Amino acid sequence: MDKEKSSFFLVREEILPEAIKKTIRVKEMLKRGNARTINEAVEKMDLSRSAYYKYKDYVFPFYEASRNKIVTLTFLLEHKKGVLSSVLNTISNDSGSVMTINQGIPLQGVAHVTVSIETVNLTVDLEALLDKLRMVDGVKRLDVLGQA
Repeated sequence: MDKEKSSFFLVREEILPEAIKKTIRVKEMLKRGNARTINEAVEKMDLSRSAYYKYKDYVFPFYEASRNKIVTLTFLLEHKKGVLSSVLNTISNDSGSVMTINQGIPLQGVAHVTVSIETVNLTVDLEALLDKLRMVDGVKRLDVLGQA
């Protein structure tokens, strides 16, 4: 596969073949130090070495692909005092840099907000930040719109 002409897709984990899921888990085991060698990791995951080497350079978690990027998030926020401020503080607390904010006029008690953040200095992975943002009181919905 020619890397320069490759396309990237965001795909939900549950539709991936087992070999690809296991390859991702092996990479995570090696990164976290849960296995010292590739042989040890693939053995623990019951994955062949050839399958690991076939896929290892082509699969990675979403947060890894989002590192050093600008990610655009879209929110549906309750229209009450402090919700947007809490969202921005959550991003700031993990060293995310807000690049743009666009907020629509609240209708029927909710407002659509789009926030673009630079992820280069994040102190947590993007998935962890998204989980924290979903837990902010008043966040009704959060989606990743895109990345640059």
